[in-house]
Amino acid sequence: MGYRILDTDDVPGYLNERGHWDDLDDIHVREVSDGNLNRVFLASDGAGTRSLAVKQALPWVRVAGPSWPLSPDRSDAEARAYEQIAKAAPDKIPAIHGYDADNHALVMEDLSDLTVLRTHLNAGGSYGPSTSARLGELVAQLSFTTSDFGMPSDDRKALVAASVNPELCKITEDVVLSEPYVEHEHNHWHPGLDDLAAAFRADSRLRTEVAELRHVFMTSGQALLHGDLHTGSVMVGRRDGEEVVRVFDPEFSFVGPVGFDLGLYWANVLVSEARADALGVDGDHADQLRLSWAGFEAEFRRLWPARVDTFFDDAYLERFLRRVWTESVGFAGTEIVRRVIGFAHLTDLTTLPDPLQVTASRRSLLLGRELIVRRVELPGPESVRALARQVPAGHREAAV
Repeated sequence: MGYRILDTDDVPGYLNERGHWDDLDDIHVREVSDGNLNRVFLASDGAGTRSLAVKQALPWVRVAGPSWPLSPDRSDAEARAYEQIAKAAPDKIPAIHGYDADNHALVMEDLSDLTVLRTHLNAGGSYGPSTSARLGELVAQLSFTTSDFGMPSDDRKALVAASVNPELCKITEDVVLSEPYVEHEHNHWHPGLDDLAAAFRADSRLRTEVAELRHVFMTSGQALLHGDLHTGSVMVGRRDGEEVVRVFDPEFSFVGPVGFDLGLYWANVLVSEARADALGVDGDHADQLRLSWAGFEAEFRRLWPARVDTFFDDAYLERFLRRVWTESVGFAGTEIVRRVIGFAHLTDLTTLPDPLQVTASRRSLLLGRELIVRRVELPGPESVRALARQVPAGHREAAV
């Protein structure tokens, strides 16, 4: 049977055909699609004791419809990423029950008892004691085990070849690392940002630094990435009294620079902090970049003695970590900029009332620029914190 686009009424029969559900008289299905690209359904029994999630890649961008075609083969990249993450960090992703390559559909654990981290934060919640540290650990575990440090050379080359994801990488190259700095139909922003949007397009230094980061993204094949790691691709909550953190939606996965995953998460952390500051909300936002970097660095150092190529010595580890830090800071800046004046905006900002939305958005944009152009000057998390504190006072407004 060829590729068929599933609807709510199709899911019970589909799960039965695939061997995931026997009793078709006791199944309820609802669509919960929320992301930009795919459809997601939840199936449960009447007693609420059993549930599954079904995610299907459409042949177009879901929020745009057939006017923006996109190959559903991206689901292959997601399935491969889950397979690799399951080897390195099985406690940080949903359980995968099956992948149907013909219909580009994943059947997986239902995470609806958890909350999307962004939604939780926007409602005034906190990150909790270990969310950011666990995400840092995840990036370290995935990147080490799929890098030349943690994987034999032949296996690594096979992984690189299998993980090519050209369509979604092109989206990132365009939407994150190009379009916000030129006139483009995808770009939009609050009218209160007109001056900064124009200034960013005319800022030659900024454009050159973004070009360098774009080239790193396109050419640096350090390790397998999640590729879209942000507060909207993380679920949090509690199960049996224990804190739970689950990462999902790795369909942008490809072999690239380790700092890209960290940078995307940091950008979302910093924008979330801008929202909290605009609302005058006290919380634990300010320490999350440090916690995630500490989690990444500690886990990468812990794994380092297991490297398969002993030519890489401890001195090189220090150089490598410094490079990852610097590139992460730069990628964080590019993600902030695109989330404010590019294609897909953050509800952290768009749900703020005026004039708070403008204030928080301007602060975020200016911080994003500084992270991009000054990334080499920033030695660690405290320097980023100091920079973030300067920006709201008008730092860089005149220069930009």
